[in-house]
Amino acid sequence: MNRMEERPAAPVQPAPPSGTPAPSAPPSTPLLATPPVAPPAVPPPVAPSCAPPAAPPGARLVLATRNPGKLAELRAILAPLVPGLAPEAIISAAALDAPAPVESGLTFAANARIKARALAEASGLPAVADDSGLCVDVLGGAPGVFSARWCGRHGDDDANLRLLLAQIADVADEHRGARFTCAAVLVRPGAADDLVVERSMEGRILRSPRGGGGFGYDPVFVPAAEDAPGGAGRTTAQMSAREKNAISHRGRAFRALAPALVELLAA
Repeated sequence: MNRMEERPAAPVQPAPPSGTPAPSAPPSTPLLATPPVAPPAVPPPVAPSCAPPAAPPGARLVLATRNPGKLAELRAILAPLVPGLAPEAIISAAALDAPAPVESGLTFAANARIKARALAEASGLPAVADDSGLCVDVLGGAPGVFSARWCGRHGDDDANLRLLLAQIADVADEHRGARFTCAAVLVRPGAADDLVVERSMEGRILRSPRGGGGFGYDPVFVPAAEDAPGGAGRTTAQMSAREKNAISHRGRAFRALAPALVELLAA
């Protein structure tokens, strides 16, 4: 009987000593890193132009208003004083399309100076600005610099007028005194000082509007000249533009600036 051939037993691997780390697995093939994607190119911001608005050819003085009536008034005052003055020598802010500054002053002169300085800086030209309003005695000088927005909305003449009349409805006629006041300022680039003048037109407030001319509080304002002997008791809304400009606060202020403007334009 054949005996099976004995095979030697596989050697037993001794256990690793306690505390010996187990053999690590073979390192895996590293993954290829995805290259970063560059963000799309953004063009650099374009800086806004700081160049002042170009003044029209021949312009020598700019008036801080977009009201063509005010521009015509100033031209009419200066025309007889400066022989040969071309109309295009005096322009308004509308010709430059310059932004209007914030009128944050608490006086007429402060607001006029803000407007004139801003326009002179923007244009490089000498600039004239005015600020005006109605000052009522029993209201302590109000509406004053807030005349154009007395009702809370700027330029709502009808609402401003109705609010004013309601506020002084119980005030006796002899105590309804008031005045329109205008401050006009001339700013000359490079000059050390600004030229400031202030003029007023005294009068009184009616109880109801009369007349269809003018604007703002004109329909209830009777100038003192109209109450004087020979006066007709008219409101400034019942006067022609020529009659009103002859006695108005604004006309007087512009005429007070005229000598300096004549010197400036005649140079």
